[in-house]
Amino acid sequence: MRTCWVLDHPAHVRLLAPFLRSGQSNDVIIATRRSEVESLLDKGDGHLPRRQTHWVERAVGPQKRRIALARWRSSHAFLRQCCTDSSEPIERIVAIGAAIELMAWRSPMLKRRLSSIKQRWYISDTEINHIAHSLAQKAATHYVLPTHWDSNIDGGLLNRITNATVHRLDGLHGHVHLRPSLRPSAVSNPPRVVVRRIDGDGIHDGGEVIALPEDITDGLLITNADEGGFQGNPWSLVQELSAHDGVITQSVTLASEAALLGVPTLLISAAQRGFLNRLQDEGYPLFRWTEACEGDAWHNLHAQFLTGLHLTEALEPAAWPDARRQLAQWLGSNLID
Repeated sequence: MRTCWVLDHPAHVRLLAPFLRSGQSNDVIIATRRSEVESLLDKGDGHLPRRQTHWVERAVGPQKRRIALARWRSSHAFLRQCCTDSSEPIERIVAIGAAIELMAWRSPMLKRRLSSIKQRWYISDTEINHIAHSLAQKAATHYVLPTHWDSNIDGGLLNRITNATVHRLDGLHGHVHLRPSLRPSAVSNPPRVVVRRIDGDGIHDGGEVIALPEDITDGLLITNADEGGFQGNPWSLVQELSAHDGVITQSVTLASEAALLGVPTLLISAAQRGFLNRLQDEGYPLFRWTEACEGDAWHNLHAQFLTGLHLTEALEPAAWPDARRQLAQWLGSNLID
């Protein structure tokens, strides 16, 4: 089945990479122009096959409605060209949280539809992405939502799905593309810690980003992985997490990936996600702080995190669910690795 894969976020590139590798050579990509996505595609040899790629802009900022409409038109024109210029038209769109491309099977004027695109898959683990959820409901034929999805904060999405198939993934998105790896046998002196700050201009970052205090890295050997600031090969970032003693981050995605790999992680963010609750409930080393970094409670949690760097041998996390195979079966993919 010829597929258009939508790559809107660096984590989405990593998650969908194995499915692209096992897909068809005439599959296509719609990718969002953001530095980390561009870097992953540019340095994707050995990780991501080269496919015809159409670039679109991020629908953020004060002009986001205008950008979103232009993106819809651009994506529709690209898909229409793919369907016209080939004897095998696009039959499926697979997107993670990027609902504009799901709507692009028809034109913004709603007069022209690409009848070959029968399947439109919307994958999400971010309950509060309400705008994307609303757009997806106008086009999605299949939803992939995790079993730990919190319907109390999803804006009513789960309860409103009536004319589409809902697949419930037993695991986090990290369970699909990550592999458990060996951790350092001893903590370095000083401890080696990855720090990631985010720009905070994402569609659902408003009200979630909390500033990291200046002294949070005192006494630590830091590897900078700020959004757009990681100096290594972008495909090696996940491996870097396992090679470090801990992670301090404003990013919920990086926090979930690091915690799944058994790396003690301090997440400083007001974000609420079902997958964060699952990580904590299942005993992963995730330390969460959701307000300004001040007061005795903050200093106590920070101290717990620093102590936790030395206690990873006591962890007994939950068994690793086979979410990768589960998603592959739904998408009809014969994964080659």
